[in-house]
Amino acid sequence: MRAMRAEAFSGYKELKLVDLPKPAVTDGKVLVRITAAGVTPLDYTILSGQFHGSKPPLVLGNEGAGVVEQGGGTDFPAGSRVMFFGSYGAFEDGTYSEWVAVRKEDLCLIPENVDDVSAAGIPVAYLTAQVALTRAGFRAGKTVFAPAIGGSVGNAVTQLARASGAKHAMSSTTNHAKAEQAKALGFGEVIDTSLEKLADGVRRITGGYGADIVVDGIGGEVLSGALGALAFEGSLTTLGYSASRQTTIDVTNLIVPQASIRSLNMFAQPKAAVTEAWNVIVSLLKSGAIKPIVARSFPLTEAAEALRYLIEGRPFGRVILTI
Repeated sequence: MRAMRAEAFSGYKELKLVDLPKPAVTDGKVLVRITAAGVTPLDYTILSGQFHGSKPPLVLGNEGAGVVEQGGGTDFPAGSRVMFFGSYGAFEDGTYSEWVAVRKEDLCLIPENVDDVSAAGIPVAYLTAQVALTRAGFRAGKTVFAPAIGGSVGNAVTQLARASGAKHAMSSTTNHAKAEQAKALGFGEVIDTSLEKLADGVRRITGGYGADIVVDGIGGEVLSGALGALAFEGSLTTLGYSASRQTTIDVTNLIVPQASIRSLNMFAQPKAAVTEAWNVIVSLLKSGAIKPIVARSFPLTEAAEALRYLIEGRPFGRVILTI
């Protein structure tokens, strides 16, 4: 089978088209013919040699969509359209390939109103977002802020919070054009940080209240700025570092409002938490309350170009490989 494999972890040039044996189906695994694969910042982190535990050569891609061919039983009969996320592409070969043997517990049926390309970009962003909201104690009426409206997690948190009854579902962007694009897409609470500070924008939108829940996948100065937006006894969940792994914080932004910082590692989540998140996500997908946004798709052989477009082009929406 064809696959795009990282032969070493030293940049885009190491992604090579290779021919590998079709994976064998063993107990507890389901053979899935991949139709589309999500391209994520984690793929770039791994390809750059900045992720713990991954070893080359490695087929990247830890989320995807496809069709069950074998081993799905009555839950996922042959021909079922499925999407999934897991340790694929990080600790074992992933979805930048024509077939993957997927653990049955990682699979989720794709709703009929969602196409494969859109579905491939759902698992990482929406599972991460929903688990983060649940762990932070989200309920209807809460105010939520997630930076980077054009990014995967920022957009997913905003959509899920809004669809689930948040009083405010806020996001931000450093780019004025993206702020206008977000507005055109119906996101009415986006802070343009080229015009105002992040915390000032949150206070403006909430009438001075702040954010009960912040979910940050950016890190760096965005994280430190978001701390200043927390409401009394609010919490910030840090789960990514696309801007930087390091930042400096003002501890009074935690002390005065009795706020807290927590973290999230999706690879460490119990199966029950992921199942609960899937149930929420699928219900909202079926109703049309949330809708994944795809910026651009690339063929499998252009995986390096797709990843470069994601990291350097910083598009509004997901980048997907079609297979």
